[in-house]
Amino acid sequence: MSFVKGLKCRECGEAYELKPYHVCEYCFGPLEVEYDYDKISAAVDRKTIEARPPNLWRYRELLPVESEPRIGLYSGFTPLLKADRLAEVLGVSELYVKDDSVNHPTFSYKDRVVSVALTKAVEFGFETVACASTGNLANSVSAHAARAGLRCFIFIPDNLEQGKVVGSAIYNPVPVAISGNYDDVNRLCTEIADKYGWAFANINLRPFYTEGAKTYGFEVAEQLGWKLPQHIVVPTAGGTILPKVAKSFEELQRVGLVEQSGFKIYSAQAAGCAPVVNALHRGTDLIEPVKPHTIAKSIAIGNPADGYYVLGAVRDSGGWGESASDEEIVEAIKLLARTEGVFTEPAGGTTVAVTKKLIEQGRIPRDESIVISITGNGYKTLEAVRDSVPVTHDIAARLDEFDRLYERLEAGKTAGGDQASTIASPATGS
Repeated sequence: MSFVKGLKCRECGEAYELKPYHVCEYCFGPLEVEYDYDKISAAVDRKTIEARPPNLWRYRELLPVESEPRIGLYSGFTPLLKADRLAEVLGVSELYVKDDSVNHPTFSYKDRVVSVALTKAVEFGFETVACASTGNLANSVSAHAARAGLRCFIFIPDNLEQGKVVGSAIYNPVPVAISGNYDDVNRLCTEIADKYGWAFANINLRPFYTEGAKTYGFEVAEQLGWKLPQHIVVPTAGGTILPKVAKSFEELQRVGLVEQSGFKIYSAQAAGCAPVVNALHRGTDLIEPVKPHTIAKSIAIGNPADGYYVLGAVRDSGGWGESASDEEIVEAIKLLARTEGVFTEPAGGTTVAVTKKLIEQGRIPRDESIVISITGNGYKTLEAVRDSVPVTHDIAARLDEFDRLYERLEAGKTAGGDQASTIASPATGS
């Protein structure tokens, strides 16, 4: 049973049928899915949800699907880690890491939004799916399309990390690398979508695609024992996930699944691509596009489609936003890895670095609950940290050689140095 009433313009309120529309024909505002919350309140409770399989479809009453999903049956319900060692370093009492770096099947939060978008593509009768992507979305669309038996085109900038290029191509889509940045790719894809009539996950299916991001927030609340965190830090690229996490918390309160309580949400961007944070700091609604220049390529979108709604969600909650330099991002990636054993891509390094700044600024109190959003896996972006990790210690297969190495390690440890890097040999491996 579907609880969807239709689509509605986020600006003028014009109503539309539930079809692959994404822009209002009257004011050109973006369309959003509208639900019957009274019926949802009567139909679902905590026990019903908890009894379902551990995937994103456990929240299906609050998602825009009408048929039984065939896609995303193993996506979602990723760990919420109690990050005590990182909390100690940051000097806070209650810290969690929501870890979508292990999401199935392509290790990023994009597996959520793609599960919903491609489910709608199948319901609408599309046979070809596509996307404009900075990497993670291309991985996810390729993998889910392969499982669903759909023809797939992916459009990416021509300077992506090789891990993300190979991570898409392995699923046998038609990969198209375009000279330029993501904004150039997206403009071309809008024209292709109009001409060829394909289902573009983040263009003509965008109202449904963005709803999948709510499941990130639903899970955080359920995994906290059906409570909302007091503070959550979320990366911002095109602006999809942050407003939808805020919406997920509001919906859970509206249908009675969590207690009415306040939360603050914070935007994290790389300093080399921070149009939303810049607008926050200037106190304006005008987001000035920028040309991205950062190692955090998955969030390097200089003209974010939903940036205006990020500003609204952050301000409505009483939150804030900060940016992090590439150097701070790399250090944060290493910090998360050595404290919690989680290897994140630069987007996650950005949220860790920004969380640290917000705590040091006093914007996030040290004695309240905090969630850091980790949205992608570091194994896809080895280039970002390759030159900042210790090199190997190369020795022959003899005990005496290891003995000498160990003596140098212990000497370095006693002297207070970093034992991994202090005595590094001139080996080139990593």
